[in-house]
Amino acid sequence: MAAMKPRTGDGPLEVTKEGRGIVMRVPLEGGGRLVVELTPDEARDLGAQLTTVAG
Repeated sequence: MAAMKPRTGDGPLEVTKEGRGIVMRVPLEGGGRLVVELTPDEARDLGAQLTTVAG
């Protein structure tokens, strides 16, 4: 049986290129991760939107 690990410290935001897609792993408050697969065009659009909001 696998050891149970606490759901703290799930790590930093990660973005990797996998095949033709881009995979973004976002740590969530309370533990776990949100995993999103994007196309390069979607990633560019997301980056532009985040830049606009963040300044």
